[in-house]
Amino acid sequence: MLAHFWYRRPAFAVQLRPSLCRLVHSRIPPGVHHPSVFAPNPPTDSMAPPAHPDLPRPAHADRDSALGRKFGKEVTNYFGGSPLNRLSFLRDDYDFLKQAFAHPSARFIPYKNLNPVINSPSEIYHATYDEIKSLLPFNPFEKPEKEQIQDFDSRIDVPQVVFLGFDESVKDGMSFKVFTGSPHWAIDITPKPTYEKEANELSEKFQTQGLKFSEGMRAMSFPADVAAEYAQGRHYLDWNYRNTFCGTCGHKTLSVHAGGKRVCPPTDKAETPQEREPCSTRTTLSNLTFPRTDPTIIVAVLSHDSKRLLLGRQKRWPPYWFSTLAGFIEPAESVEDAVRREVWEESGVVLSRVLVHSTQPWPYPANLMIGAIAQVASPEDEVIKLEYDPELELAKWFTLEEVQEALKYGTSGLGDPAPEGYKEGGLRLPPPTAIANQLITAVVEGGFLQGVTPITGSGKL
Repeated sequence: MLAHFWYRRPAFAVQLRPSLCRLVHSRIPPGVHHPSVFAPNPPTDSMAPPAHPDLPRPAHADRDSALGRKFGKEVTNYFGGSPLNRLSFLRDDYDFLKQAFAHPSARFIPYKNLNPVINSPSEIYHATYDEIKSLLPFNPFEKPEKEQIQDFDSRIDVPQVVFLGFDESVKDGMSFKVFTGSPHWAIDITPKPTYEKEANELSEKFQTQGLKFSEGMRAMSFPADVAAEYAQGRHYLDWNYRNTFCGTCGHKTLSVHAGGKRVCPPTDKAETPQEREPCSTRTTLSNLTFPRTDPTIIVAVLSHDSKRLLLGRQKRWPPYWFSTLAGFIEPAESVEDAVRREVWEESGVVLSRVLVHSTQPWPYPANLMIGAIAQVASPEDEVIKLEYDPELELAKWFTLEEVQEALKYGTSGLGDPAPEGYKEGGLRLPPPTAIANQLITAVVEGGFLQGVTPITGSGKL
């Protein structure tokens, strides 16, 4: 089951199918880096890839710890490292939500068809409440949750809002108990029959201000902190949209907990009789009630002698483009087992040791990519066989020197011009905003190229 990747401007994007190959608000500073397969040395200026958004700075990156000394600094991938304190335990506190929604410091990211309003390809627009109140002139948290459920009427749609968290860097924002900051929200302004006119007028208003929606592009050019906030909002809005109806009884559901939960009300004023039949989601904890995240694995595979890296490609990709293998984790399957299964199914290669490197949230629509580094134990296990699952056009072992050259001169969006210094026919790889790049870089910059493995010193994982 092969990974389906494509690269497009402004940067790298990944599509995942069932069959496929905190609080910080800063950038990675210069400083001491511990060589390891978990945290690669940064490339020198001569090795630097083309300009891409900075990656998030890992939490507590400047603090010393035994784990840091042993395994190196943590790696945080694009879409991770949110600058917001989510305050998830306050999502059912409607007194808090009511204040946070209408507070002067509140900021809203408007989405239309899951596309945010932007100032430029690298800047999301944060609207004030005054700017969006024509669409939502009432405070949706004025009534407590219990009363909203009792008054549920499935004929009435209201714009979906999601509480994202507090930007605690705003010291003159809203104060609630021990927390101070600017409340951040996502709001869906996609037109629906109940408020089609108001939604269209709001969209036109933004456009007359010189703003636009990021249609036709993946959000891979935003600064890292903005990208993380965008991803959170998109994920929640998409989940609410896809779960308008109960997965158990089929009735229309109601969004509660500031967009973080959906309930199946026991009554509906639009129906006769108003009382609905029993539904198990009202009496038991259900995975239909809360947002889901689908885990996937993605892996950089080392040869038995630690001198080569396994990469694969799709038929539809331009020539010379390769990436790491990936796939969905199946029910009752560990990360390690999923890594071994996917690599074997896609390439025929048999893996031995598997180590988790880092993870990447992926809001298209709701994935968590679990990055790993793995190794083959013997030459016999390195034999490539594509006949099991014929989705890969080609799988190939590349020397680490070839991969290092590609990291220097061959990373960009799929089909985009190669960086300066690229030689035609050379290997092409995804850019740093993709976890695939970070896994590959971890191997090349983690000591294997010099014949040293920081984990054991034996040359094998």
